[in-house]
Amino acid sequence: MAASLVLAGCGDAGELQSAGPTPTAIGPVRLWPDLPPVTAPPYDYGESDTAQVPGVRVPGGDVHRVDPVAVVQAEVAAHPDEYSGPDGMYQETAGQIRECKREPRRCPVMTPYYRDLTGDGKDELVVGIRMPDQQTGLRVYMPEKGGLTRIMSTVDQVVGVQLAGKDLVVRVVSAGIPGYEYRTAWSWDAQQRTMLPTRDEIIRVKPVPPAPSPTGGGA
Repeated sequence: MAASLVLAGCGDAGELQSAGPTPTAIGPVRLWPDLPPVTAPPYDYGESDTAQVPGVRVPGGDVHRVDPVAVVQAEVAAHPDEYSGPDGMYQETAGQIRECKREPRRCPVMTPYYRDLTGDGKDELVVGIRMPDQQTGLRVYMPEKGGLTRIMSTVDQVVGVQLAGKDLVVRVVSAGIPGYEYRTAWSWDAQQRTMLPTRDEIIRVKPVPPAPSPTGGGA
């Protein structure tokens, strides 16, 4: 049996000693290798949809100089009757966005964040939008050709968002599995030129309750 070798920590300097048997490598086993190839594309969930934000200019390609409220207002104005899909907006939320300047306290557009998510050396604009039923809209915008391109849009019951390197990690309530949450890492895909959900996890967020102590029987 093969054995791995390490330098001895004591004794004769420079001698090699066995570290014990090396476990045999086990490769992946392909199941059902005779499955036929897929001939039709799967249902389009819209993950790769991008859109140019109409009428918004980005001076010097610097998203820090762009008003995030004006960006979302421009999208609402361009799609006033869409309530689903990447451009969808609750009617109540759309109305509040239109009035953000007059009633800033009711404005659902949250404080923006900035991070280079595409690796081109320029920050992207990350916007959160509060919506009814504990929903949160998340959108990411990339400066491009003097304007702004939306490269991500999703709506869910978000419990937390993290910037991890060049990934946007979204934590979402798990409706069907109490005590767990979904975590999705959205990453830039240079071929599609959009943010795609590249990693999904189901994570336990509440500790397992202790097992009940056994009770003794009566006499």
